[in-house]
Amino acid sequence: MNIHLRENVVPADAAAVRDIVASTGFFHDYEIEVAVELVAERLARGPASGYFFLFAQCDDRVAGYACWGPIACTAHSFDLYWIVVHADFQGRGLGRRLLAEAEQRIAGAGGRRIYVETSGREQYLPTRSFYEHGGYIREATLAEFYGPDDDKVIYLKVVG
Repeated sequence: MNIHLRENVVPADAAAVRDIVASTGFFHDYEIEVAVELVAERLARGPASGYFFLFAQCDDRVAGYACWGPIACTAHSFDLYWIVVHADFQGRGLGRRLLAEAEQRIAGAGGRRIYVETSGREQYLPTRSFYEHGGYIREATLAEFYGPDDDKVIYLKVVG
């Protein structure tokens, strides 16, 4: 699999992000729309949007992406908003590569603490395992944050 990474965001990325996020079967329609809105915000405002992207490109297809940004009113903390690999490309180490590259870029921008939020639902067990294997520690759990029987699990990794 010949993958190259790119940081620049182009208009076609909105449709690619929609396709990637939808392909996983994990997200509600409104969550998919939020993912697309972040691309639109970056296209409209550039770096001032506070959203930074890394796309994994396989030939003419976007196979996955990560999105992060600094957390307002903090000195060195960043949110990792999205890291998603298209269902067609999962299981090949692409998520680990995107995560490592995003962490390097965050550290390069002065980030020292990376926070990730995910669901506590059973369906998200592989997602939580992914972060734990990547060196993230479970920092907090907010009971029924997203809805009944759907906790918010917050992970942290110190970098830089």
